[in-house]
Amino acid sequence: MDKIWLEMYEAAKAVLHARQVSEYLSCGEVSAAVRSKSGKIYTGVCIDTCCGLGVCAERNAIFNMITNGEHEFDRVLCVMPDGSSGAPCGACRELMVQLMAGKYHDVEIMADIKTGRTVKLGEITPEWWIK
Repeated sequence: MDKIWLEMYEAAKAVLHARQVSEYLSCGEVSAAVRSKSGKIYTGVCIDTCCGLGVCAERNAIFNMITNGEHEFDRVLCVMPDGSSGAPCGACRELMVQLMAGKYHDVEIMADIKTGRTVKLGEITPEWWIK
């Protein structure tokens, strides 16, 4: 497995910390890391609210990247509560496609950190409405 995946995994694990922030909001059950085209790793955690206005860890990491002046990325990794990895949900995929329109097909996603299996965003978002 490529060393950068391990760096991303460690960065995401470092912010993985489930906690109840208020009576109505919890966060940190899932974390994520994205690597920008410049090579910098940005992290984020999920934020869950009782009214449904929360945000997934992947989108939070992407928002962190955008906040810091970057908008293109090439790798995404998500860490679940048990330390495993998985693919982004539909809302996260939609954001990635819209942010990287025309360039999203080759974005790599760590599907299984234990085996090192990756997939391309274009493979898991076939025939998206944005080409």
